[in-house]
Amino acid sequence: MSTVDTSIQPSPTGAAAAYAAAHAHADPGALTLYGGWFCPFVQRVWITLHEKSAPHRYVEINPYKKDRELLDLNPRGLVPTLRIPAGEEGGGSGGARALYESLVVCEYLEEAFPGGGEEEEGRGGPIALLPRDTYERARCRLWIDHVATRIVPAFYKLLQHTPEKPYTLDSARADLVSHIRTLALEMDPGGRGPWFLGDAFSLVDVALAPWAKRLFLIDHYKDGGAGIPDPEGLEGEDARVWRRWRTWFDAVGERPSVRDTWSDEEEYVKVYRRYADDTTQSLVGKATREGGRLP
Repeated sequence: MSTVDTSIQPSPTGAAAAYAAAHAHADPGALTLYGGWFCPFVQRVWITLHEKSAPHRYVEINPYKKDRELLDLNPRGLVPTLRIPAGEEGGGSGGARALYESLVVCEYLEEAFPGGGEEEEGRGGPIALLPRDTYERARCRLWIDHVATRIVPAFYKLLQHTPEKPYTLDSARADLVSHIRTLALEMDPGGRGPWFLGDAFSLVDVALAPWAKRLFLIDHYKDGGAGIPDPEGLEGEDARVWRRWRTWFDAVGERPSVRDTWSDEEEYVKVYRRYADDTTQSLVGKATREGGRLP
């Protein structure tokens, strides 16, 4: 089993390869992201670094074959791990420190690289990924939690379905679609823009984008696919909700930070076969298989 897991494509491809190469030799005082190109949790952090225009070095790690450089920072050997050099906020004077857990790292970057809002885009500076209003910030965190505790587990439950499971493929698909629909209902309906908040790209969008991009894997591997409804065949609220979802989905696929951190699709198809067959030895895969909380 471990032989399969360690034989993955060893580096990003496509647009992500170019972006990684551009950040392979950053200043020694820059942040360092240890990541695996195929990991959606890594992509969350990579997208955030991109949106923040944060100087950083990218180091590719096979998360199934822990390098000592990573283990010295994070004994669990998990990616993403962000190395914060001494002198940076939270870095202290005794040397570099590390943060992990993708949403924690994204919030750290939001605070460490504050932005002035979407108007900063295109100027080479960071944009704010959480609203200034305290209620709206809390509301964003509520829906980030929905992504983390509802949508993401449902994604893996569906992708890892096999005939031996105690639940059906249709029930797993219905759970995922229901959780996505719940989020889509909360997306700004005012036509100000495509994002969860309307015209402002936020951490809610970042939290979900990597899994939205990977929905095609469910379509590829599972009979009936992900089951996202086509709004053209619907009426009333269902049509409105799924049109809103499609607007968001199309926009997130074109977001530069998402495009630049995305490898060639055929490589995802190869590496995610072990999830579709439910033979993966990743911690996420094991937790899904055992009905536990995702790590």
